Formats: sequence, C-alpha cells, structure tokens
Amino acid sequence: MRIVVDYRPAVSARTGVGEYIHQLVRAFPAAADDEMVVFTSSWKRRPAAGLAGDLHATVVDRRIPVRLLNYLWHRWEWPPVDRIVGDVDVAHSPHPLLLPVRKGARMITIHDLFFLDHPEATRDEIRRDYPALVTSHARRADAVLTSTNYGKQQIVARLGVASDLVHVCPPGAPEWQGLGRGPNVPRDGYVLFLGTLEARKNVGVLLDAYAALLERRVSMPPLVLAGRATPSATGWLERMARPPLAGHVTHLGYVADGQREALFRSARLLVMPSLDEGFGLPALEAMSAGVPVVVSRRGSLPEVVGAAGALVDPGDVEGLAAAMERGVHDDAWATGAACAGLDQASRFRWVHSAATLKSAYVSAVERRRGR
Repeated sequence: MRIVVDYRPAVSARTGVGEYIHQLVRAFPAAADDEMVVFTSSWKRRPAAGLAGDLHATVVDRRIPVRLLNYLWHRWEWPPVDRIVGDVDVAHSPHPLLLPVRKGARMITIHDLFFLDHPEATRDEIRRDYPALVTSHARRADAVLTSTNYGKQQIVARLGVASDLVHVCPPGAPEWQGLGRGPNVPRDGYVLFLGTLEARKNVGVLLDAYAALLERRVSMPPLVLAGRATPSATGWLERMARPPLAGHVTHLGYVADGQREALFRSARLLVMPSLDEGFGLPALEAMSAGVPVVVSRRGSLPEVVGAAGALVDPGDVEGLAAAMERGVHDDAWATGAACAGLDQASRFRWVHSAATLKSAYVSAVERRRGR
C-alpha cells in the first residue's frame, strides 16, 4: 500500500495529537512493508532536516499556509491530496475531518468530542469547522482511528458510525534513557502539570487546589506548569504572578521532546485535572517514568491510568488538594502508585499500535474497494 498521512500537527511543537501521529508513523515500518508518505505544508515552517530518515518515509512539503489549506480542504474538499503527492491507497487525517482524495480510502482520527460539548472553549478551525462537519465526515470515512475504548463508544453513540469501522489504537509508552526501571519519587520533587494551557485542561481548578494548600500553610513543593499557553491562559498566568501563588508556581512553556525526561526526573507527582481527554499522553509518560499520577475521572483518563493512580472529580477542589497533599507527603502511597504505574504503562507499546494501524489501513482499503 501507499499511504499519505497529514503530518502538519507534528511539524513544530508536538503536543498530544502531533506526538501521536509522529510516533505512529515512526513505528509503522516495523509492522508493514508499505510506502508511507508524510505531507507537510506551511508558509513559514519547514520539516526538520533528516525527518525522512527518522520516519523511514517520503516527505512531501509544500509552501501553502496552514489556514488556507485547512479552509480549502474542510469547506471545499479541494485540492485532492493525491494531486499533490501522487496516487495513494489511503489518505489518513490526524484529526476528525477527511483529507480529500480522488481514489484512495479515507481515514480520520478522533481522540475526543470535546469540541461538540464546549465549542466556546475551542478556537480557529476547530471552532469553525469541527462541530459542523464531523458527523458527515465520520460517516463517510472508510475507517476511524481512536486511542481508547472510551473514544470508540463516543464515536459510535454520538456520530452514528458503525462499530466495526472504529479501530482502537492506543499510543505506546516512551522509552526513557534513565527512567522507567523503578519508582521515581524524589522527596524534593515538584508537582508537575504537563499540557497545553487551554480551557479543557482545567488549570484554574489546579491553581485553586494548590492555593488552598498554601493558604492552610501545608508544606508544598513548587508547582511547575509545562506547556504552550493559549490566549485563554492569560488569567491563569496573571494569577500565578500574584500572592499566594507568586514564587511557588512556575510556567516553563512548551518543553521539547528531548527535554521531557529531565522534566519527569525531578517531578514528585504529575497532576492532570482535565475536563476531558481523548487519551492523556502525559499520564502515560509519567507512569512509564515511575512518577505517580493524580488525574481526573473524566474522559479516557480512568481507562489509561486504571488503578495505578488517584482519580478525582475535576470540579472538586478539596478532593484534588487532598490527593496532591497525599502524593507529596505519603511516601508509601507515592511509591506504591509509581510501581503500579510502571506496570500499567508496560501494556502500551508502539509496536502494538503500528500493528493496529496496519489493520485499520487494510480494512479501509477493503471497504473502499467494496463500495
């Protein structure tokens, strides 16, 4: 097969969606003897030198502004991607809207449906196009890829997609150089939040819980927020600069892939109080590094973490504060959770993800040919 993947979310700062598609493409050659083509486009950003060798894929790069191409693809379904990259058997979109293609099978990726429930918390093309178009695109797709069983249930129930067309393809745990061989719970480690600072991540409640502990004079290590700040984060950033948070909370901004191991090595605890998650890759990364986790019991996080961490309601400030305090001060709990997390993370492997991806591509091609 010849497969084209829209690689644009992974070209620059790779957040969850970009990291997922990058690692899937990277793992795929081990599972298949097919030709993978990654398509990138931007007016300013070019793919990294050596990307083709790293991915074992053909890179097709065009100087087309991202927003312009998104508008043409989402609203006009033109130009067909195979006109740009040549004939393909599968056109794989890393997001919920189809890549236009003349002859090949079409596959989309849906991690969550947060944009349907809270369009006001999204922006740009996601707000403009996803809610209006996702149902039509999902039903026309030859296969739908998602990362959890929770995601599959949502897609089937809410979008009316046949269950056998939805393929559950979890990501794999990272392979660290020095972490992952045992618990990593330094007593002087910080509390870590890792993710884009946007409404869905529920950062305000995290700050509320941490501030409550400081105001009660509970001895707490610093809170470190690592992730790109969106416009909706302005109020949170201003709040961090004022008492009682000033001097206790640090925002690092986006942390590149090569710096993440050092970030986890110095962490005592990862906290993810998200309102919804399609997967929650930082939780898996933390567990694989031996770092205990406190996460929301919403979305896919209970499925990903299982019994390995503490689950709290994302609106329960006191419950989140208590879980954070326990994670910081109870060495026995932290060590036990870290060991359980290592075991849980060992179930997620990119080689398994790549095999599922191969199966999804074959299924999509068969469905397309049978139409």
